Amino acid sequence: MGIAVEFNPDLALRDISEFKKGKRKKEECIPEKLVVGKIYNFLKKEQRIYYLKGELSLIETIAKGGMFSQPKANVRILGVMHFIKGGEVWTKGKYKVVKVFKVDKKISFVECVMVKK
Repeated sequence: MGIAVEFNPDLALRDISEFKKGKRKKEECIPEKLVVGKIYNFLKKEQRIYYLKGELSLIETIAKGGMFSQPKANVRILGVMHFIKGGEVWTKGKYKVVKVFKVDKKISFVECVMVKK
């Protein structure tokens, strides 16, 4: 028997509209306005491992199937905790915004592979 763990090179969250529609928790979504220096909570299903000693990209998961936006910001993960809720493993934590980028809504990555334009 093994332990299912996913290593994530970035923090991929959903658009805040998913929370407003009642489909996701607020912590599963990117806030409407990202503020440099501000600390936000995040929540992801499954057991995830993030790099803690440096910055990583905050990206938006566009749809099922592994499509992602361009990086919206650089963030630093401050801490993570794994827990079980309703028989499922979850990962929650805090991230601090280091830099916010101006981006468009085009899909730029599919499963961490850059989309050719």
